[in-house]
Amino acid sequence: MMVPAALLLLGALTAVLAPRLLARADWADREPVVALWVWQCVVAAVLLCCALSMTLSAAAAWQAVRGHVFGSAPRAVVEAYALGAAGHWAAATAVVLACGGLWSAAMLVREVSRARLRRRHRKAELLVRAPLLPGEETTGERLVVLEGERPEAWWLPGAAPRLVVTTAALRRLKGRRLDALLAHEQGHAQARHDWLLHCSAALAEGFPQVPVFAAFRAEMHRLVELAADDMASRRFGRLTTALALVDLNEDRGVFGPSPTPQAHVPQRVDRLLTPPDRLTAIHRLRLTAAAALIPVVPVLVTFVPALRVLG
Repeated sequence: MMVPAALLLLGALTAVLAPRLLARADWADREPVVALWVWQCVVAAVLLCCALSMTLSAAAAWQAVRGHVFGSAPRAVVEAYALGAAGHWAAATAVVLACGGLWSAAMLVREVSRARLRRRHRKAELLVRAPLLPGEETTGERLVVLEGERPEAWWLPGAAPRLVVTTAALRRLKGRRLDALLAHEQGHAQARHDWLLHCSAALAEGFPQVPVFAAFRAEMHRLVELAADDMASRRFGRLTTALALVDLNEDRGVFGPSPTPQAHVPQRVDRLLTPPDRLTAIHRLRLTAAAALIPVVPVLVTFVPALRVLG
């Protein structure tokens, strides 16, 4: 039982210590894409430790499972794990961890189902407020303009993703500022940030007492916005993107003393208006390019067709 216990201990230490270490890091705001990747790796490591501990515990408790897991392994490998000395705790550990895995899957299915229901309601609302013209296609990406007194823009993911902009946003933002706003929303869609938010919400709601999952959800909501800001600023400039954020949010009270749901907007504007030095900018570009090669969740969504359909 030493190896499964060691794996559980490693997962527990990662779940407790990793959020504290990442909270102290001053590079996350400068490198949001890298930070997103690191957070995904941390959570994946915790889940992998639990999955491996469950597998080895089940192999120690039941001969049938051991035959499947170590069927082709040499005898010395099986003896190195000391599965025969696991005791009666092996079965209980395997069952508890298996229940945790099933609960995680159920929470993810619930979160995705809720998201699909919300999207279905919003799409129905879009059809009422912005009906399709005769002969207009109902599939594929399309820009939807809604009558509205508040300047807003959002990306509605799904099989037929849509970029929605209100007329108030079109009146207030002109030229490159409007382009920067649209590029920000397109950045969310290209990186499949919606799936990062789904996974983090499912884990945080399913295991509210686990620090790493609560911190994962909070950081995902913040970092995806910073990453989308960077995508827009690379195309249209940091100043233009910051001014677009100000124009979009100046009537919502986010720049006042009282806290609002968009309280992070002033920090995002300050970040965009603080230009990095040349060496830092080159370093950021290299790190961001490297991290963008292996994002965990977007890669899964890309290569697993079932996930694309659910999204």
